[in-house]
Amino acid sequence: MAYEEIAKIIVDGVGGRKNVNSVVHCTTRLRFKLKDDDKAKTDVLKDTDGIVTVVQSGGQYQVVIGNKVADVYKAVLSELGMDEQEASSDEATGSLLDRFVDLISGIFAPALGYMAATGMIKGLAALCLSMGWLSDKSGTYLILNALGDSFFYFLPVMLGYTASLKFKVSPFLGMVLGATLVYPTIVGMNPATLAAGGAKPLFTLFAGSIFASPVYDTFLGIPVIMMNYTSSVIPIILAVWFASKVNKLTEKYIPESTKVFLVPFTNLLISIPVTLLVIGPISTWASNAVGAASIALINFSPILAGLVIGGLWQVLVMFGLHWGLIPIAILNMASGADPMLVLTFACSWAQIGAVLAITMRTKNEKLRGLGISAFITGIFGITEPAIYGITLPRRKPFIISCIGGALGGAIIGMFGSKGYQMGGMGVFALPSYINPNGGIGMPFWGTIIGALIGFIVGLVLTLMFGISKEDLVEEKVAVATPAGNVAVDTEEVDDLDTENLSVLEDISSPLNGEIIPLEKVKDEVFASKAMGPGIAIQPADGNLYAPADGKVEMIFPTGHAIGISTSNGAQIMVHLGMDTVQLDGKFFETHVKKDDEVKKGQLLISFDLEEIQKAGYDMETPIVVTNFKDYQVVEPLKNSGAIKVGDEILELK
Repeated sequence: MAYEEIAKIIVDGVGGRKNVNSVVHCTTRLRFKLKDDDKAKTDVLKDTDGIVTVVQSGGQYQVVIGNKVADVYKAVLSELGMDEQEASSDEATGSLLDRFVDLISGIFAPALGYMAATGMIKGLAALCLSMGWLSDKSGTYLILNALGDSFFYFLPVMLGYTASLKFKVSPFLGMVLGATLVYPTIVGMNPATLAAGGAKPLFTLFAGSIFASPVYDTFLGIPVIMMNYTSSVIPIILAVWFASKVNKLTEKYIPESTKVFLVPFTNLLISIPVTLLVIGPISTWASNAVGAASIALINFSPILAGLVIGGLWQVLVMFGLHWGLIPIAILNMASGADPMLVLTFACSWAQIGAVLAITMRTKNEKLRGLGISAFITGIFGITEPAIYGITLPRRKPFIISCIGGALGGAIIGMFGSKGYQMGGMGVFALPSYINPNGGIGMPFWGTIIGALIGFIVGLVLTLMFGISKEDLVEEKVAVATPAGNVAVDTEEVDDLDTENLSVLEDISSPLNGEIIPLEKVKDEVFASKAMGPGIAIQPADGNLYAPADGKVEMIFPTGHAIGISTSNGAQIMVHLGMDTVQLDGKFFETHVKKDDEVKKGQLLISFDLEEIQKAGYDMETPIVVTNFKDYQVVEPLKNSGAIKVGDEILELK
C-alpha cells in the first residue's frame, strides 16, 4: 500500500485533522496527542496493512509502523496540512488531566531511581534499629539514616532540577530556588522552630481561621509567612513554573551583551521573594489541604479506600495516572506516615498469583517460560512483563489480579498499615512499612497478610476462571518463512529440521553488556516481537558498533536508533534505550549518516550512558531483524550472560 493511502487511513483512524493536537515520530511509531482518544478507530488501524499495531500510553496514541515510519510521517503531515514545527507543538495537548499527568511524570520520573534507593536505605536503617542490630547512637545507623534522609530533606533541590528540565529553563535556576527553600536560615525561621525557642511573633495573619499564620519577619516591610519546605513538593514546582515565565520576559528585554549574568540576577531577585511571600504559603496551605483530604478518606473508611485504590492501581499505572498520588504520599510522609500508597502493595502479588496460575496450567512452552520469568521479576515489583505479556492480553487474569489487589488493599486498610518512606518495589518495599518509632507491629504484619490474600485470590480465581482454552492446547510455534509467519504444531516444526538448515548469516553484538531476552524488555512492541525477532542488550559502556558489514539505511536525527542493511541482505534495527527519543538527541553523538557504507566493528554512535540513566531512562537496547520473513529461522545464540562487541548473537537460516 502506498504511503499516501496509509496516511489517509491513519488520519481518518485517529479522528481526522480536528482531533489531532500534535504528532511526532520515533524510529518505529507515530506518536499522536489527540483531543479525544474515543474518536480513534483503533480496530480499523490495527487491521490495516502497513500498520504493526496501536498502543495507547502516557497520553499518547501510538501507531506502530516499523522501518518506514519516516516516510509515512511525511505523508501524514501532508494529509493533515501541517508542517513539522506545527505538528510537534505540544501546547495544550489533551485534557487538563492528561497535562497534569504529563507534568507530574516528567518531574518525578528522572528522580524515582534515587528516591527508591534512598528510601530502601532508610528502610534498612529502620529495620536494623527495630531488630536491635544497631543503636540509634551508633555511627553506622547515623550514616545510613543520613543517607536515607538526604534525598527527602533536600527534595526541593532535586525537584528544582527536574522541574527546570520540564519547564525548559536552566537547571541551575531550579536548583537555586530549591536550595533557598532548604537553606538553614530559612529552615530556622519556621514558626514551629521559633516558637519552641521562645520567640514572640510580630503579629498573626488570619487570626481565628484555619489559615492563622504567625509572622516573625518581614521582607521590605511585607509580612513573610514562613513554612517548613524540607521534603516539600508543590512549592518548588510552582516556583520553577513562575520563574520560567519570568525568564521569558528577562530574555526578551535584557540586552544580549549582559544576558549571561543579568537574566539569572533579575530572575532570582524576582522569583525567590515571590516564592517565599506568595507561592510558598499558598501552595503549602493547598498541599496540607490535599494531604488532609487523603487522610480523611482513609479515616472515613480505610477498608473502602483499600478496595478502591488497590483495585484500580494497576489500571492507573498502565495509563500513567498513578503519578497524581505520588505528591500526596510524599506530603503525608513529610507529616509522619502515608496510609495511601501502602494500600497498593498487594497489587503486584495478585498479578504474579495470576501469572503463576497460567504458568502452572499452560501447555505452551513459550508461555510457560515467559510466565516463569515474569513471576520472578514480579516478586521484585517489576510487573510490566506480567501485565503486557500475559494477563492483559487474556483480560480475565488481569481483571482477577485487580480483584486480588482490591481485596488485599482492603485487608491492609483494615490493619491501619502505613508507609514511612519511599522505598523499593515488591519485597524491597517491606522495610518502608516498618515504623521507625514503634518497630514491627500488627500494621506491618497486616501489609504482609494483605499481600498474601492478593496473591491467593489471583492464583485461585485464575485457576478457576482465567485459563483460556488456547492456553491448554499443545504449543503452536510461529515459524518465519519466505511466505510469511506460519503457525504449526511442534511436531511439524521437528519435520522442518530447522537444526540442519543452512546458516545464511551471523549477526555480531554491536555493544558490550549483558544479554536480555527480547520478550523481557519493557516496550510491548519490541517484547511481542512485532518489529521482528532478536535480542536485547543492557549496555556496559557508551559505544555502539556495526554488527556486520553493510549500509546505513536509516539513522534517527536524535541518534537513539539506527537501521542497517547488511551485505548479505539482513535488515537490522538497533534501538538504544526505552523512550530515549524524548531526550531529543541530548547525550547522543552519531559518527555515520544515512547511506554510509560501514564495516563490522565500526563505531556508529556514542552516547553518555551514565547521564542518560541519571535522567531516568532505561537503556535496554533491542537488536531486531525486521525482514525476518525472508528467513525460516532467526535464532538468538545466547539468552543471558555477558556479551562483547563482535561476539555472535543471532543466527539467520
